[in-house]
Amino acid sequence: MGRPAYGPASVARISPRVGALIIDWAIASLFAYLLFDGLQLAILGCFAVLQFLLVGFFGHSAGHRLLRMQVQTLHGKPAGYGRAALRTLLICLVVPPLLVDRDQRGLHDRLSGTILVRI
Repeated sequence: MGRPAYGPASVARISPRVGALIIDWAIASLFAYLLFDGLQLAILGCFAVLQFLLVGFFGHSAGHRLLRMQVQTLHGKPAGYGRAALRTLLICLVVPPLLVDRDQRGLHDRLSGTILVRI
């Protein structure tokens, strides 16, 4: 994909991705417990809203930012709201992120035309 193997702009590997997911899920769980009494579906809803808003506006969720990653288009630009919406929907389906290619991109990233890179 023309990305460096390591350092800034390289494709983010699995361990920081999982770490970011855990951080984001914990934040969504906290919001769901505070606002909706911890309903399981509310946790997923909070997670989806946070992913959509943060990735759409900033290019990264809280977990991505803490672990120094950003969701970009294949041309290195921020993902934007349209791509963030599709990517979030596919992440919430669970299976697409598990199907990765040789470039470490999940199906959710391939279908939304994005890539998660180190910053």
